[in-house]
Amino acid sequence: MTKTLKPILVLFLALLLGCGGKEEKKKESFTIQKPTETKEVVDKTENIPASKKIDLQNKGVGPITSLSLSPEIDQTMVAHGADVFKKMCTACHRPDKKFIGPAPTGILERRSPEWVMNMILNPEEMVQKDPLAKELLIEFNGSPMANQNLTEEEARAVLEYFRTLK
Repeated sequence: MTKTLKPILVLFLALLLGCGGKEEKKKESFTIQKPTETKEVVDKTENIPASKKIDLQNKGVGPITSLSLSPEIDQTMVAHGADVFKKMCTACHRPDKKFIGPAPTGILERRSPEWVMNMILNPEEMVQKDPLAKELLIEFNGSPMANQNLTEEEARAVLEYFRTLK
């Protein structure tokens, strides 16, 4: 009986070692894969903060659906807009640097005039429905923009003031 048991045991061990050895070789070997350029571009895009993203097509959510800006800047409107900005907005915004909210300098290079006006006039709904406004809310630590209840005329004057900030 031991004569029969020994060859079966040897055969069993040979099969066990034969199968197990291949798995160990797979575990020991590894490959290094370089990320593709597409993945790198996607990663870089994802790391851009919302305040730096450029989206000139989005008009936002609110009463302003279309707005044409004249090539000339209306200095009377700029003066009025600067005054409104100083009184109503400087608690959270600085013209040229990040504060509680984003800096408006160069905003019209990143956002459409309609989006800016809708953010001024309708910040609550913008934060609820506009994807970019939602990202800005996250970027600025959940500090929502306060609705200052500006009129369209005041908001348009602030927008004209923003055109002078470069």
